[in-house]
Amino acid sequence: MGSLVLHFHQVFIFITPVDVIAKEDAYSQFFDQSWGNLPEELGNAREAGKQGLILFFEMDECPFCARMRETFFTRKDVQDYFKPRFLILPIDIEGDTELVDFTAKETTAKAFSQKNKVRATPVIIFYDLEGKQLYRHTGPTKDAQEFIWMGQYIATGAYKNKQRFSQYRRAQRAKK
Repeated sequence: MGSLVLHFHQVFIFITPVDVIAKEDAYSQFFDQSWGNLPEELGNAREAGKQGLILFFEMDECPFCARMRETFFTRKDVQDYFKPRFLILPIDIEGDTELVDFTAKETTAKAFSQKNKVRATPVIIFYDLEGKQLYRHTGPTKDAQEFIWMGQYIATGAYKNKQRFSQYRRAQRAKK
């Protein structure tokens, strides 16, 4: 029995780090690398043939942000949908990281978040390739499928028809 417990601990020790590394890699692969210059990021998105830019406003102690990071952004289907269509950047609403906003003004992540009236997290904002806000969602999505529908809402242009995301989501659920 003692050797069985020892063997279990050895297996657990060797399996757990691989699982954690895989999750970390998947999360880091969801977000694009950035130097914090949003006008430059819009240019990068255009050059890469993307449809727009997504800013994911978050903070460390936000349980809803953590849930999205750990259960949605690490999923292959989510990454496969979003990565070809959008440049995706995280913004720490409490961060002192310097960035250049869409008007080419130097600021910090915290000040940029305040300027965009981000008070609760997560906030997901979709921008077109000119830096115009297309859609803003406050709070987590129910599940990964709803998050993908949010991307489809923008990518298909459904938002242009003055249809609210809640209506779009309801129609998508009815199709299932």
